[in-house]
Amino acid sequence: MGFVHLHCHSEYSLLDGANRIDDLINRALEFEQPALAITDHGNMHAAWEFQEKAKKAKLKPIIGMEAYVAPGDRRLRQRPTPGAKPYFHLVILAQNATGYQNLVKLSSLGYLEGFIGPKGGLSEAPHSNYSTSIAILAFREANVNGRYDRTIKAGQDFLKTMQWDDGEGKNRDDAFYGGAGYGGSNSRPDLSNTAFFIEALRETGLPADDPNLQKAMIFVSRCQNLKSEFNDQAWAARINDGGFIYTAANGGQTMAGNDPGGGLRSYASMTYAGLKSMIYAGLSRDDPRVKAALTYITRHYTLDENPGLAQQGLYYYYHTFAKTMAVLGQPTLKDAAGASHDWRAELVAALAKRQQREGGWVNPADRFMEGDPNLVIAYALLALEYTRPKRK
Repeated sequence: MGFVHLHCHSEYSLLDGANRIDDLINRALEFEQPALAITDHGNMHAAWEFQEKAKKAKLKPIIGMEAYVAPGDRRLRQRPTPGAKPYFHLVILAQNATGYQNLVKLSSLGYLEGFIGPKGGLSEAPHSNYSTSIAILAFREANVNGRYDRTIKAGQDFLKTMQWDDGEGKNRDDAFYGGAGYGGSNSRPDLSNTAFFIEALRETGLPADDPNLQKAMIFVSRCQNLKSEFNDQAWAARINDGGFIYTAANGGQTMAGNDPGGGLRSYASMTYAGLKSMIYAGLSRDDPRVKAALTYITRHYTLDENPGLAQQGLYYYYHTFAKTMAVLGQPTLKDAAGASHDWRAELVAALAKRQQREGGWVNPADRFMEGDPNLVIAYALLALEYTRPKRK
């Protein structure tokens, strides 16, 4: 049996590797080596490209990583003792598919933990509300034996500081009240950020009657095109279709444009975000806000576009649609014409039709960053995950 390199860096070991994957594979074949391992520093970014190209070249790929191991608590940001080595290296190789999945988890969770700031959330991220909400949902999935209890609680506390309320000089009568924005004191609230905020807090254990969730519901209700006791905004009665807009703050804003009468047009992705938020906050189907939102989605049911925005934000729409329908817990939806839709099967078909030959997705209508395949593929995969029956 020939020699096999089990500790090799690629260009994905930033500042520590210059080997191109194609060059590595060609050199291993030139030396008649039967296999090759790539063990980049602290990441597995090369794994997919490497294994695809290696298998095509008839070279056995070995997936690994050179991990950083802290001498004490990995969450501490200082050396254990003055002058001590801050970390050690450990080469880890995947023996099989289970080992590969374990490496993915170790690498991904390590990255997320590394971005947690002193305030408990991902405070340095440009979109710290989104980032922290997604992160604590990931920690919840990995929270075996309470491993991430403290991390999740700190993330929840950080998210609560992102909410506009009396602490920021906004009382209940202000359209900012209860909402969450991207991050920072100058970030006005919007429904998308608030929906992520609500979902993260609810799914990580806060009850529906939690004060922060109920404050958020005040903002969510003000984003609905529904004139009622819950929405005191001047524009609420002008369209009054039960759908939702982007934000009630600063006089209201919609991505779907204004109608000639000064109304703010609803659109589907925000309507599903609003409906999901209301369910998480404990509103029943008999609540007039929920009824109005359900009426809107039955009138505008389609998976060919994001109603109100056509192809713009389509994959965000798919993702939010899937989550909302899963939370609703109904296998079919009857539209306004009386047709019954198996939303799971129709969503799978819609995504399959748009899937590219190499397996990914991208939106040619590049708005809301959907020209970035990394984001769009994430939306698509998460949407597909919610098509699995009996998901909680």
